[in-house]
This record gives sequence, C-alpha cells and structure tokens, in this order.
Amino acid sequence: MQETERPAVTVERRGRVLLMGLNRPEKRNAFTKAMLNELAAAYGLLESDDELWCGVLFAHGDHFTGGLDLVDVGEALMTGELGVPEGGRDPWRLDGPWTKPVVAAAQGWVMTLAIELLLAADIRVAAADARFSQFEIRRGIYPFGGATFRFVQQAGWGNAMRWILTGEEFGAEEALRIGLVQEVQPDAGTALERAIEIATAIAEKSAPLGVRTALASAHLARDSGEAAAIERLRPDISRLLSTADGAEGLQSFVERRDAIFTGR
Repeated sequence: MQETERPAVTVERRGRVLLMGLNRPEKRNAFTKAMLNELAAAYGLLESDDELWCGVLFAHGDHFTGGLDLVDVGEALMTGELGVPEGGRDPWRLDGPWTKPVVAAAQGWVMTLAIELLLAADIRVAAADARFSQFEIRRGIYPFGGATFRFVQQAGWGNAMRWILTGEEFGAEEALRIGLVQEVQPDAGTALERAIEIATAIAEKSAPLGVRTALASAHLARDSGEAAAIERLRPDISRLLSTADGAEGLQSFVERRDAIFTGR
C-alpha cells in the first residue's frame, strides 16, 4: 500500500483502551503534517469519548520516531502554521490539562519530539534497543515540545541538562535510571504488550472518575503548588464517594471482590 493510501496513524479500540500507532515505518515514523493531524485527532477522540478510559501510544516498525520530517513540515514550522485540527488535541499536551491517562511504548530511534511525546504520556515502557536523543541543540534550535520543563520535572535538572544541552545519544537503561521510562522490555513486541497490559489494568480495574480526579490533583499541584491541591483533597473525596462508582467501590470492599465501575 502506498503511503498516501494508508492512515499515518492507526486507531484501534480494545474495550475501553484506545491504541494509537504511528504508521510511517519506512521513514522511521518521521512526522509529516498528515501524521501530526491524525495523531491530534486520535488524542481528541481519546479525550472526548466517555467510553474510552485509557490510551496507548506506540509505533509500527523498528523505530518509535526520528522526529519531524522537516521537508514536509519545515515551512509550516517556520511560519507558525502548524496547528491542531478542529476536535483534536495536542499530542504533546501543551493545550491544557488532560483527563485520560496514556501509556507509551517506544523502540528503536526515539529522537527529539519523540522524547517529548513520552514526557507528555503518563507511563512509559521502552524496548531494550531504544536509543534516545534530544538532538535539537545540534541543529541550531532547542526542544519546543515540552522537554525544557517536563524533562527537568521528571528527571531532575542535572539529568535533563546532560542530554538537552549535548544532544548526545543514550540508551534504555539510562532512560530507566533517570525516570524517562518506567520499564524496559526485551523488544518492541513485549514493550507494546506491556503497555497494553498496564493500560488495560487502568481501564478495567481503576475507577475512571478516580483516575481523572487523581490526574487533576497532580496537574493542580504541578501548576499551582501543593497548597492548591491540598485544598481540593477532601472536597474531591466527598464528591467521589457520592457517585455510583464510589458506592460500588465501598460495596466491593465489603464483599471482598473486584469493583465493576461504570464511570458514573
């Protein structure tokens, strides 16, 4: 199939989990405008569809992504015309808070904006062959997808600056050491399987209203400080306990069984 005849991003529902797959493997999944738009649309679907409770971001082929295809997107990038289509959401999650968690699986090349896609996800799994580089500094620019603050937040100042300011390559074990990824799996297949397993556990075992509230609390603490988050803790608990899922959670505890949540 010709590149223009297939989706640049595959979208598949598995129960309440949405799988979003970068699908330009012959070009190391380098981002074109079409891929950017389709991934934004997939994230928009995840956020807007109440039947979806968790997402998985992955890539087809040997590599996660080599970053932007500058031949395709360079002019739009220079003129500031790269935007998010109507109904879509920024995959780098720079357009406000999100309510649905995303688990990412990465393999092969994980370059530039690819690292920032991982930083925007909530849980990350890497294949042992993953090779990371925040390479922008060696092309006369700098990371503009969130690494300058998220990398620092999640890996610490020294670890983030070590890789942002040199653009050097590092491997999966270093990514694990600094917290860029949470698990390393033997290969791409097992990394994706593990990401789906984690996402399924969230979607099937965790209360979706609780998940959304936990994310909102973490976002509030990050953006406005711990005091703002602390102020919401007890009101949020009262609200959650008054829901059908809250009642089900308590009943499942009494009956010593897994809860069955409905998102209400």
